[in-house]
Amino acid sequence: MEKLFRTSPDLKVIYILVRPKAGQTLQQRVFQILNSKLFEKVKEVCPNVHEKIRAIYADLSQNDFAISKEDMQELLSCTNIIFHCAATVRFDDTLRHAVQLNVTATRQLLLMASQMPKLEAFIHISTADSNCNLKHIDEVIYPCPVEPKKIIDSLEWLDDAIIEEIAPKLIRDWPNIYTYTKALGEMVVQQESRNLNIAIIRPSIVGATWQEPFPGWVDNINGPNGLIIAAGKGFLRALKATPKAVADLIPVDTVVNLMLAVGWYTAVHRPKSTLVYHSTSGNLNPCNWHKMGVQVLATFEKIPLERAFRRPYANFTSNNFTSQYWNAVSHRAPAIIYDCYLRLTGRKPRMTKVMNQILRTASMLEYFINRSWEWSTYNTEMLMSELSPEDQRVFNFDVRQLNWLEYIENYVLGVKKYLLKEDMAGIPEAKQHLKRLRNIHYLFNTALFLIVWRLLIARSQMARNVWFFIVSFCYKFLSYFRASSTLKV
Repeated sequence: MEKLFRTSPDLKVIYILVRPKAGQTLQQRVFQILNSKLFEKVKEVCPNVHEKIRAIYADLSQNDFAISKEDMQELLSCTNIIFHCAATVRFDDTLRHAVQLNVTATRQLLLMASQMPKLEAFIHISTADSNCNLKHIDEVIYPCPVEPKKIIDSLEWLDDAIIEEIAPKLIRDWPNIYTYTKALGEMVVQQESRNLNIAIIRPSIVGATWQEPFPGWVDNINGPNGLIIAAGKGFLRALKATPKAVADLIPVDTVVNLMLAVGWYTAVHRPKSTLVYHSTSGNLNPCNWHKMGVQVLATFEKIPLERAFRRPYANFTSNNFTSQYWNAVSHRAPAIIYDCYLRLTGRKPRMTKVMNQILRTASMLEYFINRSWEWSTYNTEMLMSELSPEDQRVFNFDVRQLNWLEYIENYVLGVKKYLLKEDMAGIPEAKQHLKRLRNIHYLFNTALFLIVWRLLIARSQMARNVWFFIVSFCYKFLSYFRASSTLKV
């Protein structure tokens, strides 16, 4: 909405389907959106922007989205372009709920679109991970083993217990229900397209803004945002990941620019078939997780990048059981100890709950931070060549121009400023806080190691032999060093 109003102030109206949330009315939710910093530039070029947003009550879990007859008639008779962005993005959602929002709702919206005489284009937002069970992914729609219609029909009469039991068999080699249902949603788009002008956009991991309307804007804790907060606050000191795996992030303003360009191309050129566009960075301008982690550390602690590269941002542990167990213990045990301290001082314990949430998020992202994919971008590059030089500048989605170190620095600062609402003047205090937490973490790990080693010495002759060898070697080395120093004097 922000980009549309800023670049097309003469736009007549944008309809947004909204459901009430946390006791807020539709108007209150829209008012809250428009009063955010994100819309400051829009209000300069389009002062009456609030008059051009038409919020319509809708619930994707209901038939016909529970839209009133009057609102439905207005939508059907006035809509020119649809951007279908609504979805559940929870990795651990139930199959019934995810299918309803990501598959059934898509089919219902396509049915509505077929009744819109003025509709020029239908743009469906999917995800680049919808086919993450493959290594190389082309800009085509891949079939799923089970037809979406059969799944939708079966969920109408199966109870929840049976659905949860068969879910792992249905998703097969997809890592979670989210990616599986997004793949089903693409199949629905292909099968129910009728005579509509449709395009599909597949963004990878969507991150903070790169350039527009200003760098670093972010407003949710999805994806890597939660991990950035946990690491920056010192709660997350180790992560099970592959350091050289590609961190396929894509700035949200890059995705938005591609969406609008695809909307134009689909409406004007009317391709004969449904085109798929990948909005990814890994094949054009790759950045690995280690490089990203080092930059996060350098930004949070305000230390030179060269120094940050010499010390790990996170311990990228291996995939064996021992490292997983040690990682969990070294995170949870300090949280438990800290909660005991809070209880003794009469405060409410909270650290264990926070740490469990962090580790749960890290576990759900584990699949994606240990692998790399190859996404072809032929259609995306073709579209770029179709734009005029001016449109390429205004609707820039060329990720090859992205400077990752600069982007990640703005990303982290944006998390602190726009998501955590922190004062940038408090960075020195934050550095001291991180240093204290890091020292506590190292102290605990050292103590835990010594306790485990002491138990091994008490029970294992081999461990005692190794220990005596190490002590003897250190004694001889110190004696040699002392003798050498004496000779030099």
